[in-house]
Amino acid sequence: MARVSSRLPALLAVLGGGFMLGVGAFTFGYARGYAYLTNDPAACANCHIMSEHFSAWMKSSHREVAVCNDCHTPHDFVGKYMTKARNGFWHSFYFTVGRYPDPIRVTPRNQKIAEENCRHCHSDIVDAIDAKPNEARTSAARPTATASLADHYTDSCVRCHAYVGHFVR
Repeated sequence: MARVSSRLPALLAVLGGGFMLGVGAFTFGYARGYAYLTNDPAACANCHIMSEHFSAWMKSSHREVAVCNDCHTPHDFVGKYMTKARNGFWHSFYFTVGRYPDPIRVTPRNQKIAEENCRHCHSDIVDAIDAKPNEARTSAARPTATASLADHYTDSCVRCHAYVGHFVR
């Protein structure tokens, strides 16, 4: 009897881990989580709250030149998949518990990523317009995820171009 009771915690841990792995695999498959590893914009419309954004993107000027990841994730491999993992976890958490704002709002961190990507793709135009950016704009002093864009740039791209990409009212 002592032999069985000493193995019980290990057995329960293995069974619990197996159960969690099974539920996670089922959820990942059922929710088409694998689609988020791709660049397919339709993956972003898996959640019903994003269907309006996907529809608006389909009608936008950016449809021919940019997909969701081009604007909403960093352009380096590690940054891209770290952002996708972080956003994927929190999106699925808030959508599962039903505690997301409607309409949804971009976080300061994700707003910074999108702003950097606007400026990256349109650098020739931005450099001409934003010839004298704030002093903080140097390679050594990039804005932090919590810093305001106004602290970093003289202006935000979406201030004037709010309808570009996939604006939904």
